[in-house]
Amino acid sequence: MRHQKKGFKLGRTSAHRKATLQSLSNALILHKRITTTITKAKALRMFVEPIINRAKEDSMLNRRQAFRYLQDKESIKELFGDIATKISDRPGGYTRIIKLGQRAGDSTEMAIIELVDYNDIKPDGSSTGSAKKTRRAGRRKKSTGEAAATVAAPAASATTEDVVDAVVMEEVVSEAEVVEEAPTAEVVEEAPVAEAATEGDASEADADAEAEAGDEEEKTA
Repeated sequence: MRHQKKGFKLGRTSAHRKATLQSLSNALILHKRITTTITKAKALRMFVEPIINRAKEDSMLNRRQAFRYLQDKESIKELFGDIATKISDRPGGYTRIIKLGQRAGDSTEMAIIELVDYNDIKPDGSSTGSAKKTRRAGRRKKSTGEAAATVAAPAASATTEDVVDAVVMEEVVSEAEVVEEAPTAEVVEEAPVAEAATEGDASEADADAEAEAGDEEEKTA
């Protein structure tokens, strides 16, 4: 039984497992990002983070303890040099694991393990809980904004249509008034002609009456 025994065996003996984690740690320190299986990435995080934490205090003891596990002088220089400057203000959590999905050959779950302070941009195809929440929240906000714009657009168009209808109605009313006023003007213009004709008839009647009166006077004389 394995009571109180943490860690991953990785299908290897103790010496083989130690060599594997040592190699992965050196690669991570030098390249800042490596691709491996999820199980190895989790085992590597448990192995390398205590070593990285020693780099906050540059002393002979910490350098010897780190070299005990890494067995690589270049990794020690990088760890106590540039990496120590980057992680000086970070209380822990120096690495990040990003899932990549299944490998094509044997469907093994793959992942990227990287140093957080060197990789702020997440690779394409990565899947993390916080990123999903952020994208969904962004989609909700975007959909809400589009819905509001869609609701506002018909209102604006309706207002424009009302204005256009009002202008058209005013034009129709003005045309109707012009049509109604036109015959009145014609009647007014024709009225003097009728009066002139009536006056002419009256003058002719008076002339006839005077002619008849003259004829009667001549007969009497």
